[in-house]
Order: sequence, then C-alpha cells, then structure tokens
Amino acid sequence: MYWTLELASYLEDAPWPATKDELIDFATRTGSPLEVVENLNDLEDDGQPYESIEEIWPDYPTKDDFFFNEDEY
Repeated sequence: MYWTLELASYLEDAPWPATKDELIDFATRTGSPLEVVENLNDLEDDGQPYESIEEIWPDYPTKDDFFFNEDEY
C-alpha cells in the first residue's frame, strides 16, 4: 500500500467518519483511480470508522505543513 498526495486527494470529500467499506464505495462512485481502491482494500478492517485521512495516511499534509500567509492572497 502506498499513498501519494494525488491519490489521497480523492478522499478529501469523503463522508468522514467512514468505515472501510464506505470509503471503498465512495472511491468507486466518485471515479477514483484503481490504486485508491486497492489501497483501501489493504486497510485493516476492525469495524471501527476512520475519523479522517490522517488515520489512513499519517503523513498526509495539513494546512499547518505549508508555509505561506493566507492573508497575503
């Protein structure tokens, strides 16, 4: 399983919190690449919902990771 920023971006609008099956369904319905669905299939399924993309990919960059001043734009 590997994640890239491009692949993870397909899950930004997912209905969080969501179970593994709900995420797979969302990715399929929205036309996400096959790699996204394959990565989701590789997740552990303990029946508990994932609260955000950070639980799936802990290195997912957040707004705090970018060094620009939003007030300037």
